[in-house]
Amino acid sequence: MYFVYVLYSEKAKCKYTGYTEDLTRRLNEHNQGLLGKFTKGKGPWVLIHVEEFSTIKEAIIREKEIKTGKGRDYIKQKTGY
Repeated sequence: MYFVYVLYSEKAKCKYTGYTEDLTRRLNEHNQGLLGKFTKGKGPWVLIHVEEFSTIKEAIIREKEIKTGKGRDYIKQKTGY
């Protein structure tokens, strides 16, 4: 299984969208500052939305959709963030 997730940082007042096979590990990596320039130093990160997919291709497509204007609007409507 693959997961598309959206994180929120109250400290930085921003969201981050990504995909992974291991959601718990990935959230811990973001909160420990082990991943990427965007999330490093902006934690703690809170999981606000997650979707599950059977293939990595589906997850990547959905991640890209969420990163569009319509996708951001959808997440804001669903989560309030």
